[in-house]
Amino acid sequence: MTGEGFRRKLTAILSADVAGYSRLMGEDEEATVRTLTSYREIMGTLIQKHQGRVVDSPGDNLLAEFASVLDAVRSAVEIQEELKARNAQLPDDRKMEFRIGINLGDVIEEGERIYGDGVNIAARVEGLAEAGGICISGTVYEHIKDKLALWEEYLGEHAVKNIKEPVRIYRVRMEPGPEAPKVPLWRRKTVLAGALAVLVAIIGLGIWNFYFRPPPIERASVERMAYPLSDKPSIAVLPFTNMSEDTKQEYFSDGITEEIITGLSKMPQVFVIARNSTFTYKGKPVKIQQVSEELGVRYVLKGSFRKVGDRVRVTAQLIDATTGHHLWAERYDRDLKDIFALQDEITMKIMRALEVRLTEGQQARIEQAKGTDNLEAYVKILQGMEYFGRLNIEGNLLARQMAEEAIALDPEYSRPYRILALTHMMDTRYGSSKSPRESLARAEELAQKALSLDDSDPCSHDVLSFIYLLKREHERAIAEGERSVALDPNGADGHANLGMSLCFAGRLEQSVASFKKAIRLNPFAPSAYFHCLGHAYRMMGRYGEAIAAYKKALHRKPNNLFALTGLAATYSLSGREEEAHAAAAKVLEIHPKFSVEGFAKTTPFKNQADTERFIDTLRKAGLK
Repeated sequence: MTGEGFRRKLTAILSADVAGYSRLMGEDEEATVRTLTSYREIMGTLIQKHQGRVVDSPGDNLLAEFASVLDAVRSAVEIQEELKARNAQLPDDRKMEFRIGINLGDVIEEGERIYGDGVNIAARVEGLAEAGGICISGTVYEHIKDKLALWEEYLGEHAVKNIKEPVRIYRVRMEPGPEAPKVPLWRRKTVLAGALAVLVAIIGLGIWNFYFRPPPIERASVERMAYPLSDKPSIAVLPFTNMSEDTKQEYFSDGITEEIITGLSKMPQVFVIARNSTFTYKGKPVKIQQVSEELGVRYVLKGSFRKVGDRVRVTAQLIDATTGHHLWAERYDRDLKDIFALQDEITMKIMRALEVRLTEGQQARIEQAKGTDNLEAYVKILQGMEYFGRLNIEGNLLARQMAEEAIALDPEYSRPYRILALTHMMDTRYGSSKSPRESLARAEELAQKALSLDDSDPCSHDVLSFIYLLKREHERAIAEGERSVALDPNGADGHANLGMSLCFAGRLEQSVASFKKAIRLNPFAPSAYFHCLGHAYRMMGRYGEAIAAYKKALHRKPNNLFALTGLAATYSLSGREEEAHAAAAKVLEIHPKFSVEGFAKTTPFKNQADTERFIDTLRKAGLK
């Protein structure tokens, strides 16, 4: 592009912004502005010292240019060292740390301003830097690698928004030392010390390349994917690896993973795989390519969590599996009390990396999702959900205890009431209730309490929906299920729960559609999804599809009573009497005291005719 007032040039661009600027402004605007003004003056002075020029400084950002790449990097290092010294004099919650990114690129100059890809790349490189840190592009690295005594850590290739080719990224470790000679080493007469230094460098580079450089990620094949890619950005969030020395902190790393999935899942602009499916990879050495192809997603997020005392370190990497490129990566070192804000920040960074624009209301939903500021209450809930996930009487009681303790800490926190409702409802399923009717009534009361505190929680609507179904209040169950999927369009369990209510209400086509959505969102779906889908197919007379669904349910859970009885009934309806009797025999092998009439009470059909037909087919299969 050429024209009056425009010219092109090659320049080194430094881009900087404040990490956690919104938090600082929210806590004390005046103090933040004073510190920002002071730090900008320092940065401007140091930039000028190294023959640079401040181009612009909107908000908490700063853009500068240098004729020399070396000057740009020297300036960045001195800036970070000076600001580190200044921050040491401030309280921890008032420290202001800048992230700096440097790129060498072609820009358009118009008056005092510069534009173009070179500037855009510098801004993206800055976004990958740690608070108080520096990242550089590959073009910068090539110019400084033999000239400055700094340690550069290779972070791999990253896809940069609106830039066709991926950019190599390096993190600069600020360990300044004597500069390398200006004249290339091969032209100089070396002494023994110089030769040894070169040898050590070569060996170090070899070790780095062999052991530490991130291996290239094999690209996922769209053709090999188990499911067609969604038209929306599709993502799977792998369980964050617990790096804490205390293995009992596992619920924390799981909690972070689930919160990120929950935050993303509520956004209709993206397609998010359910927690149940991604957690099947927990603790396994899986490849990003494998995850992408098995779940049918383009993007994969992975990360780690480490807790030491009251501090946490969280890392996260977002990868485009179809190209093998990193879209975004970051490491966070925070106080444990900041865990809520950190989860929100990661979720927002992912949405930006996927180029998803959120409305103000959607941003508020992400930020308000935690429901409490009481860290201890939140920890109780993480522990409670871990206990509940054991799916046994003991785990149910422990989950109830954790929920009650969380309520004592924060009576306005909705999640503990939802978990309490689940435990009372499960008492009726585990046979641990003295009065199933009273347990169900208590569960309904607690679910209503949870919704009175937070009506936007889809999981509480799910719980209430299932309670209404058990009470055979089908229309109310469907209404709560529809509310759940409206709040969480990616909620696999919500779609499955709605599908179950629709099935027992006799709205079979809609039921099948809901279960298909649920299974796509949760490819490694639990057994219950498939036996309920089997029921809908059976009632529609689509016996072949019903049998296939029941078999999938039994593959996941061989003693699934609902799948076995459904299979026996379907074989009987389709005239396959020998196979019907074999399925019935399996039912009696697992449950010798099985009663057709007693079992019929657990199947909440809306129409009595459906119940009677089911009983008749089970009797014909050989069950009494």
